[in-house]
Amino acid sequence: MRVLGIESSCDETSVAIVEDGRKILSNVISTQIDTHKLYGGVVPEIASRKHVEAINLVIDQAFAEAGLSFQDIDLVGVTRGPGLIGALLVGLSAAKAFALASGKEIVGVNHMHGHVCANYLAHPDLEPPFISLVISGGHTYLLEVKDYLDFEVLGQTRDDAAGEAFDKVARALGIGYPGGPIVDQLAKKGKSRDIFPRVMLEKDSYDFSFSGLKTAVMNYLNQAKQRGEEIIVEDICASFQDAVLDVLVEKSLRLLKDKKMKTLVLSGGVAANSALRSRFQEAFQGTDYKLYYPPKILCTDNGAMIASAAYYTYQNHRGQSLYADPSLGILSTETPVQ
Repeated sequence: MRVLGIESSCDETSVAIVEDGRKILSNVISTQIDTHKLYGGVVPEIASRKHVEAINLVIDQAFAEAGLSFQDIDLVGVTRGPGLIGALLVGLSAAKAFALASGKEIVGVNHMHGHVCANYLAHPDLEPPFISLVISGGHTYLLEVKDYLDFEVLGQTRDDAAGEAFDKVARALGIGYPGGPIVDQLAKKGKSRDIFPRVMLEKDSYDFSFSGLKTAVMNYLNQAKQRGEEIIVEDICASFQDAVLDVLVEKSLRLLKDKKMKTLVLSGGVAANSALRSRFQEAFQGTDYKLYYPPKILCTDNGAMIASAAYYTYQNHRGQSLYADPSLGILSTETPVQ
């Protein structure tokens, strides 16, 4: 089964063609990062307009790279949420138009399900059940993935997501957008100090909270400026990043032990963080735990992960309704495939 996947939830316009949920035939991504850098973050109205400009060109390129025609597609999958409402509507409109013109069935996909499925594209041997740490700009989840569409949320952010905290700290430091990759690179040159809190919340909680850490960094910077102290940006990045990673790693390992499971799967934009990957690799070294994460190109928002999620949704005779929902939860109610 060849699935056309369309993703437009934020600032990437991406279209991919995936075979049987696992094999990528094409995966075209048009990013808007350079545009939004001017504003220090994503401007929703600009993002929507850029999607309109790019969507048809990206669809054509995806078919060209796969060497296929429109009639070679069996199913259309499209992100319906969560995301920016205007951006989501562009992708949904394109997907509905394609499905109507070609007579193909269409499946609305939860963007967060797509991030989990990115690992199926990279690791043919990966099958549920496993524990998944999903970390992106707007979401941080610890999930027990019991089956392809059977998730249990065991931990989630109560305020700022990990990626959001990276962006806000980067903005406070004046080092640019998006913050995650820049902080990661600068942290490699810095010296980490134990100057920021590790917020673990209640003893038995797997939830996350990064708002206090973000505030602690900003307070540190303001106090240092008032005292006329030198601010070594690389050291701040290293110290902040370690504070985030300590929490992510500790809670993930504790959940694996509590659930007596051996497989951890990373996904989402922050899963591209080199220090995060290294920390988990070190923690798993010499153990029987298995660690999976996708290549960086599949950590960012992309159509291939949406196509994969659409395939498994369709195979289970379930699908999301086809209206845009910017606040769609990861455990949203599903309706029959349309």
